[in-house]
Amino acid sequence: MFSGIVEEAATIIALKNDQGNLHLTLECSFTNELKIDQSIAHNGVCLTVVNIEGNRYTVTAIKETLDRSNLGLLKVGDKVNIERSMPMNGRLDGHIVQGHVDQTASCKHVDEADGSWYYTFEYPFDKAKAAEGYMTVEKGSVTVNGVSLTVCNSKDNSFQVAIIPYTHEHTNFHQIVPGSIVNLEFDIIGKYISRIMKYQA
Repeated sequence: MFSGIVEEAATIIALKNDQGNLHLTLECSFTNELKIDQSIAHNGVCLTVVNIEGNRYTVTAIKETLDRSNLGLLKVGDKVNIERSMPMNGRLDGHIVQGHVDQTASCKHVDEADGSWYYTFEYPFDKAKAAEGYMTVEKGSVTVNGVSLTVCNSKDNSFQVAIIPYTHEHTNFHQIVPGSIVNLEFDIIGKYISRIMKYQA
């Protein structure tokens, strides 16, 4: 379980394909605090640490994950938003994030707004999936590349988020430009409510 509060934008050091899997090796400032089998969200995708060497660690993404997320598009040198799982005695500063990416979206616009930025993201609209809670709502929560954000200008197949300078600098949002592909995780509470309502009808 995560909160969507990114700890660091780690750097991809190496990528290795292994049949349908992809091994990602990253470098971050708190590798010495990690352990094998630990769960870490990478651009919002929960992955398990499988190897640690010095200040570098390795995780593995399977084909299902690569098909659903932007991890297969990463290159050496790219920044990846990382977050360790939330401690049970910690504050939930963002919202409940599972680390299970639902789909990707494309960045359509980046508009500067007097020191902050508005990012517009678009994704394919699927009425059946929307009925199951795979959608955004105005002022609701959404996770973009692992970052917990508040939705504005919610539409059937697009939404905007406002990014403050701190988030812009300390996550990989500063690398997102029109055409960039990002990971989305829709709010789990909305999914449960949608499922309950389905059986109430």
